[in-house]
Amino acid sequence: MTTLEWRITDGPVPYLEAVAAMEARVTAIRAGAAPELVWLLEHPPLYTAGTSARAGDLLEPVRFPVYASGRGGQYTYHGPGQRVAYVMLDLARRGPDVRAFVCALESWLIRTLAAFNIKGETRTGRVGIWVDRPATGGRSGQEDKIAALGIRVRRWVTFHGIALNVEPDLGHFSGIVPCGLRDHGVTSMHALGHLVTMPEVDAALMACWPGAFGP
Repeated sequence: MTTLEWRITDGPVPYLEAVAAMEARVTAIRAGAAPELVWLLEHPPLYTAGTSARAGDLLEPVRFPVYASGRGGQYTYHGPGQRVAYVMLDLARRGPDVRAFVCALESWLIRTLAAFNIKGETRTGRVGIWVDRPATGGRSGQEDKIAALGIRVRRWVTFHGIALNVEPDLGHFSGIVPCGLRDHGVTSMHALGHLVTMPEVDAALMACWPGAFGP
């Protein structure tokens, strides 16, 4: 199947429910029984541990539920006000290149942020999308993370994906060392003064998809 399905779920989706749904969809995509899917959702407040997570980076283990995740990366936070996009694509058909897929995810986020006049950038040696804060009123040399990436690939079908901070409670990140980076902070679109709505962000994500992934 070549059709890409978009799904937007209103209301927080429990993490384990989302993982089970992704697992089932990945199996169906691999079997040719379902189209590729981009699923836009939010989670209730929680922390997830990627395959490279270090125990010492979980600073407040009883603050929110903590889930082991099969995705790459370290600890991250999910919660209301953060747009999570779970991306389930067939790389066997699109091209079996995981690095190219990650670069496309980064380009997708950068293009989406640019639609709101926010300059998102990548950084060598650091996963995710970053904002240079002096340009937005921050201190000299400050760089804050505005979006995280964490993926898994099974038999060339991708799942998990990205998390873009629209208007989450940034204080919730203090219970972990986000992505293992102690010397950098996190920010959001609202914290940067861009008071966008989630539907506006969803529309931008869909509009910017072809530029990053092709039609």
